[in-house]
Amino acid sequence: MFAVIQTGGKQYKVTGGTILDVEKLEGEVGTSVTLSNVLMVGGESSNAIAAAAQSGSVTAEILAQEKGDKVIIFKKKRRHNYRRKNGHRQFFTKVRITSISLDGKEVVKAEPQVKKAAAPKAEAAAAPAKKAAAPKKPAAEKAAAPKKPAAKKTAAAKEE
Repeated sequence: MFAVIQTGGKQYKVTGGTILDVEKLEGEVGTSVTLSNVLMVGGESSNAIAAAAQSGSVTAEILAQEKGDKVIIFKKKRRHNYRRKNGHRQFFTKVRITSISLDGKEVVKAEPQVKKAAAPKAEAAAAPAKKAAAPKKPAAEKAAAPKKPAAKKTAAAKEE
């Protein structure tokens, strides 16, 4: 199942567990946010467009409140020595979709994120060690090129 939601003037197609960067939402990291502006809920059997606008909602968990990359604004008027440089970093919120609801019933619920345990270091020690590099042989000596005799002077050069 998926849902199409609208937030921050943009539309997003989401499923359970999707991680999105959306325009800044109010809330602390770790809190849950309900996005009620659902445009469509679709899936395997049918698409519910009109019903979603009435009673659909999407629940998301706030992962981070961050700033985007810097956008440089540069204004110039040629031949007038007018140059203005400015920068801007937009705030955004990183969210994970936890559930999609339609008519008050959860249609999709995302699986909780489980951190994978680090691999034990004992296995790394048991791995075979790499072979030592073979000793390098010295480069073969090249025979010196035979020297060419100097160019002979022409008759005109001898008279001067």
